[in-house]
Amino acid sequence: MPQHPDIPGMSSPELRVHGRTQPSAITGQPLDCVITADRLWDGDSAHPTSDSWVLVREGRVESAGTGTDMPDAPAVVDLPGHTLLPGLVDCHVHVMAETFNTSPVTAQVLRALPPMRMLLANGFTTVRDLGTAELAATVDLRDAQEQDVIRGPRMVVAPNIISARGGHGDKMPVLRRRYGAEIGTLADGVDEIRHRVREQARAGADWVKFAASGGFSTSGDDPTWTAYSQEEVDALVGTARDLNLPTTTHAFVDEAVRRAVRAGVRSVEHASLCAPSILPFLEEHGIFLVPTLHRPLSHLTRLDDDDFWADKPDFARTQFRQHAEQMRTFMNALSDSEVRVVLGSDASGDMASENWREFTAMTSIGLSPLRVLRAATSTASDLLRRPELGRVRPGCVADLVAVPGDPFQDLEIMGRVDFVMQSGVIRRFPQ
Repeated sequence: MPQHPDIPGMSSPELRVHGRTQPSAITGQPLDCVITADRLWDGDSAHPTSDSWVLVREGRVESAGTGTDMPDAPAVVDLPGHTLLPGLVDCHVHVMAETFNTSPVTAQVLRALPPMRMLLANGFTTVRDLGTAELAATVDLRDAQEQDVIRGPRMVVAPNIISARGGHGDKMPVLRRRYGAEIGTLADGVDEIRHRVREQARAGADWVKFAASGGFSTSGDDPTWTAYSQEEVDALVGTARDLNLPTTTHAFVDEAVRRAVRAGVRSVEHASLCAPSILPFLEEHGIFLVPTLHRPLSHLTRLDDDDFWADKPDFARTQFRQHAEQMRTFMNALSDSEVRVVLGSDASGDMASENWREFTAMTSIGLSPLRVLRAATSTASDLLRRPELGRVRPGCVADLVAVPGDPFQDLEIMGRVDFVMQSGVIRRFPQ
């Protein structure tokens, strides 16, 4: 894990466990305990509470309160100087992206283990993985985590992006040269699209993702292209709905977004080439937006940095130059909207260690710390329809993280998570 600089004036993190000696960290079993912290934020409230505690029993939050009058528990975990928050949720990752369907399924799963550990160490106890590996690989990774075979965030998966031929999910340039491999499931026309959706359901998908537009990272297409007709999008979303699967779409431009929303998608990914007028449309239809800001902002701020672009295709730099003003206009308008924004880092492979930077990217365009923190907790829970996640309230899963200091004053400290509890099991604490 990368070391993040200390916050001036902040003492080194401490953690003391009284009672049983760190049993959950050793055995992987849930720890019944009271956790105390200087501050507690529950995932919804406008401000954290002070001098707070949370009672955890059998992997769930039983109660929470303030003051020294705490319930009895077999162990007490003290987090002085810390803010305790719900476990974080990243709703746009590609854990297996570095394999891109080019390895045996077992190898794809094994290569995903380091990114999974990185994400959990960063405090992300749940992720929505939006594909790039084989159907079986992504689903097997999800199931292995659920069965506690591997350590990492619990996964909600859209195993493989459905794409038009010649679209964003067709062939990445490096894979075109080396392997001829695809990052997506290709489908054109109503019948083939329905067939591909049913394949994803059969494989065990939780979500279905499709590319309604082109993208920045693929050759042979363009982010301004609209990939599917309204009839095709209606067929895709409707078939998924019949199978009780929610849908999300990769879409950069207005018409691609509008077709997807008319069809009934639950969320939209990116949208950064849209006119600001798309935002009231998303609000009206109750759509969740996952803008994935860190990666494009890092590209936009380095347009003249030759070293940064040395290992990237020339066409990508050209595209970012061409659309820079348009992207900045959309991002600036986002903070004034009331769209339900959800945190998604678009992290892939080793980039998982940097997914926390989405917090500062979101505040850099004017989103408030409260809105950003909700985007990574309660709003993400609402998107996933998982009410037991993203909040600290009785009955919720005991997913809890702690940071040294107050993130409402400085969101940079979200890169310094030093306590992670997942389903009542302590996964990370300072040594």
